Amino acid sequence: MKQILIVIIALVAVNVLSAFLFFRADLTAEKRYTLSAATQKMLANLDDDIHVNVYLTGDLPPGFKRLENAVRETLDEFAARADQTITYRFIDVDGITETEAKTKQIELLQQKGLLPTNVFANEGGKRTEKLIFPGAIVSYKGQEVPVLLLKGNKAASPDEQLNQSYEGVEYALASAIRRLTQPVGSRRRVGLLARTKVPPSRFSDLLASVQENYDLFFVDLTKPGPLANFDVLLVPKPDQPFSDDDLFKIDQFVVKGGRALFFVDGARVDSVGADGTFAQPLNLNTDELFFQWGVRVNRDVIKDLSSNAIPLNVGNLGDKPNVQLVPWRFYPIINNFGRGQASRSNNPITRNLDAVWLRFASTMDTVRATGAGNAPIRKTPLLLTSPYTQIRQAPVVVAYTEARQQPDPRTYNGGVKLVGCLLEGRFRSLYANQILPGDPRAQGFMPEGTGGSRVIICSDGDLVVNDVDYQRQTPYPLGYDRYTRQTYANKDFALNAIDYLADPEGVIEARTRQITLRPLDKIRLQNERTGWQLLNLIGPVALVGLIGVVWQWNRKRRYGK
Repeated sequence: MKQILIVIIALVAVNVLSAFLFFRADLTAEKRYTLSAATQKMLANLDDDIHVNVYLTGDLPPGFKRLENAVRETLDEFAARADQTITYRFIDVDGITETEAKTKQIELLQQKGLLPTNVFANEGGKRTEKLIFPGAIVSYKGQEVPVLLLKGNKAASPDEQLNQSYEGVEYALASAIRRLTQPVGSRRRVGLLARTKVPPSRFSDLLASVQENYDLFFVDLTKPGPLANFDVLLVPKPDQPFSDDDLFKIDQFVVKGGRALFFVDGARVDSVGADGTFAQPLNLNTDELFFQWGVRVNRDVIKDLSSNAIPLNVGNLGDKPNVQLVPWRFYPIINNFGRGQASRSNNPITRNLDAVWLRFASTMDTVRATGAGNAPIRKTPLLLTSPYTQIRQAPVVVAYTEARQQPDPRTYNGGVKLVGCLLEGRFRSLYANQILPGDPRAQGFMPEGTGGSRVIICSDGDLVVNDVDYQRQTPYPLGYDRYTRQTYANKDFALNAIDYLADPEGVIEARTRQITLRPLDKIRLQNERTGWQLLNLIGPVALVGLIGVVWQWNRKRRYGK
């Protein structure tokens, strides 16, 4: 009786303490249930309730069921860290029995930006097809944001892509909450340095997406004074040379700890005609500055066997032209991110990223560069071509007739080429030992950086240029190819790069999460299925029975006298 009373008192004490003390332990080897520090901080500072409707539920295949469980577990952790200001509900669209109501729900979700996915499965020897919505809607103070939960690299196997989606659940949900809850005045600032003749409509999707999370304003280099009061300098596809004063301002911005993102071309491609285009060297006067930072953008054009397609008249079909999509080697498809394939990249910018589409990209070389105190500048490859490349030095004629020819793989032996690089460190000024005391620029001049700076340079300006539907006068999403109707990850790459530059320890940190796939041995599972089923069925019952026998034996031993 005394022991029972002690147990009761202990249980009551634990329940009382649990009302005042918060404690959760993640015992998994990968810490899969531990949120990043930035996410925890954001959730702890919420000022109002957030509700999440998740539409990934119901009778799902095992892989999608695992993704559903990951979403549920992540939201449980969100709710715990946010002191229960986050609520959620799982809605099974396929479970709606009324046809009209189901159709309206599907149309509503599509209008909100959630696209359905067809899932095929074998049930009872029959192939079945099901429409699911792997997404969620996050609501806050009357505003809503769609969240796509099925992400990852499409070149990976279905299981690997689902696992990549699993790894990205926290980032996807946390990014949506950040977008809705960022208070006015606390958002980071992005300066847009527009030195291009490309129409603004061709950058509209990128700029609109940046404005969802950042305050965006234009940078005028002609105004006196240094570049200041913004966190990231964005330079998309410049096509006019920078003056020495322009380069000085950019140099000092980076040396003083600024972050910059450049999308530049090594060759200008113009004079588009029926027979092709002409690529000529593009001189932006940035060679010395980039060289000082540790990279060189070459004046050439890349041909890659891994490429996108263009429509081309390959002949006549009767009295009509025969237009077909043919591979265009000057439009590389980048699916190589740093350390090998996308699934193996550990950098949060490119981890689990889908393929990126380039147009008339140039090669880049890394060069030896020393920063402040002779410390080296750390270089991280971000975008790499396939090994099957061919380099054309500008000036060069880019004829459409090349698309009609069957390429000889033996001539595509240029190897892997760098087209995007991250530079980090304490930078040394290009103008060190050049500014004299009487120079008007001497005031405030800093020859070496004292804090960490970051620069990303990509050797293709078209990476951030979206196409336009000229009939409707509306821009296409960045990365969307209207001919193949595929959407590449150009926008994801650009936004991830800005997130990393602006705040590398922010929500972007969640993209470094790595969950190892541990698939079952299918052959052993097939051969030993019956034994494991019996063990799972009889084992628990036998264990309970054994505990009961030991309990009774112990009671008889102690009290059976």
